[in-house]
Amino acid sequence: MKARRIPWGASALSLLVLASLLAAWSAASHGGWVSAVFLPTPMAALHSLRDGWLGGELAGFTLATAGRMLGGWLLASLAGIALGALIGSSAAARAWLQPTLEFVRPLPASAVMPLAISLFGLGPTMVLVVVAFGAMWPVLLATVHGFASVHDRLREVAQALQLSRGAFAWKVGLPNALPDIVAGMRLAMTVALIISVVGEMLASQPGLGQAILLAARSFRASDLFAGVILLGAIGFASNALLALAERRFLHFQNR
Repeated sequence: MKARRIPWGASALSLLVLASLLAAWSAASHGGWVSAVFLPTPMAALHSLRDGWLGGELAGFTLATAGRMLGGWLLASLAGIALGALIGSSAAARAWLQPTLEFVRPLPASAVMPLAISLFGLGPTMVLVVVAFGAMWPVLLATVHGFASVHDRLREVAQALQLSRGAFAWKVGLPNALPDIVAGMRLAMTVALIISVVGEMLASQPGLGQAILLAARSFRASDLFAGVILLGAIGFASNALLALAERRFLHFQNR
């Protein structure tokens, strides 16, 4: 089967929706429906974005947030895949640990942040740990599901070949779980970006989160919207890159 492509009509509709939102934003700001203190014009936001980027301040904040997001995401992916492979490969481990996983998984990462502050202090290490903790769960649960869903025939073949647990996980479990793992990693990237911004706000770490918070406190709406636009660009670019990697490394699924 060939990979499905998005038709031109759908792309045109997406651009039309975006243009409609920008037009509504422009009408609301120019028409005075919302005070300019809270809602700048699109051009004012773009000017703040240009000036902040050319001045180097927003560029540095963007790199700090992106680096924090990527670092936490990589730690979350490694820990999630390793733990998920161990749990998913054993029915006994799943039975013993599933209640604990279901208890810890819904905990918001922001709720864990005070505990992380007491353990690691207010610093970049604390934010990185919280980002990794919050972003780990999509990867962990996806890996567990992928390893647990290995077909019984494949398990019988592995037993007939006398594969060790490690060999089974590497040669059978991981290829079977790879689509689930990649989907979990894409979701984890979004979670990592959200928690990075929250961590920068709460822990006063340099980044777009801190810049947005300071702009809001100073009633600099155009600077606030410039930061939000950059966060959207980071999320869009990271998701697009992961989608491209998914199509490249999982191309065999579309054949």
